[in-house]
Amino acid sequence: MRAVEFQEYGGPEVLKVAEVPVPEPGPGQVSIDVAYTGVNFADLKARAEGYRVPRLPCVPGLEVSGRVRAVGPGVEGLAVGQEVAALTEGGAYADVTIAGATAVFPLPRGVDLRTAATLPTVLPTAYALVHAVGRLQPGETVLVQGAAGGIGTAVGQLAAAAGAGAVYGVVSGEAKAAYAREYGYDEVFVGEFAEAVRAATGGRGVDLALDPVGGETFRASLASLTPFGRLVSFGNASSAEPWSVGQPELYPLGLSVAGFSILTLARTAPAELRTLTERAFAKVADGTVSLPVTAEFALEEAAEAHRLMGTRTSTGKLLLRVGG
Repeated sequence: MRAVEFQEYGGPEVLKVAEVPVPEPGPGQVSIDVAYTGVNFADLKARAEGYRVPRLPCVPGLEVSGRVRAVGPGVEGLAVGQEVAALTEGGAYADVTIAGATAVFPLPRGVDLRTAATLPTVLPTAYALVHAVGRLQPGETVLVQGAAGGIGTAVGQLAAAAGAGAVYGVVSGEAKAAYAREYGYDEVFVGEFAEAVRAATGGRGVDLALDPVGGETFRASLASLTPFGRLVSFGNASSAEPWSVGQPELYPLGLSVAGFSILTLARTAPAELRTLTERAFAKVADGTVSLPVTAEFALEEAAEAHRLMGTRTSTGKLLLRVGG
């Protein structure tokens, strides 16, 4: 079968198509004939920096849609030929991939395979940021970094649907700002945001800030909180040193800082992941959230998808088209 792999770390050019054996599922696992694979920033960090790479060569890719090819021992509730979406631990840039059965989900009613590939990482993450970890209450204000990306697109809609008083986004360019305003954002700031947030909130700050960037952006987001505000970190796109906060930052205004990683949750609390994902998928089925695919590439064009995402000009969700 075909798989896109890299044998060394580097730019998009290290991604190469290779012929590899078809994987077989072990106990508690499912193999999936891949229809579409989602492209995520974590894939770029894996290729460039070795993020979550156990060994080389490595086939990246964390989420797929497709049809169940085979089930391993002990798997119940999934059948060969069933259309599913799945979160994987890597290996999704391929004709066939393996996923743990606890992270394989039948498609929500009315959702096709193309749309389903946008869901496994983005939607549960966005739902957790707004509800499970962020605990957004009606009337509260939200600040979202990366508002035009896949997660940002979903967060804007979920926060608005949850009754947020205002949803503010931060993006890197005006074209992204125009895009984000179509997906639940009341106001979108380009580049620097700290003073603009204070002005927009009458000096109060926001109740909830969501940050996938880290570094100075994390610090500025923390400084944008109102008394008793919460910040949720869900990534470190800046590759800055890991953040740390303590009494000097938190005590004066009673602030809280939390973290979230869907990949880690999949390993440490699979039952909670399943509950979270089912609730999140329901928001697509009932029309609360739509996740637009803004660019689609053939599997052999994975390097081009990485180049586009690496420019930080892309919006919405990028997919690799693998099967049918």
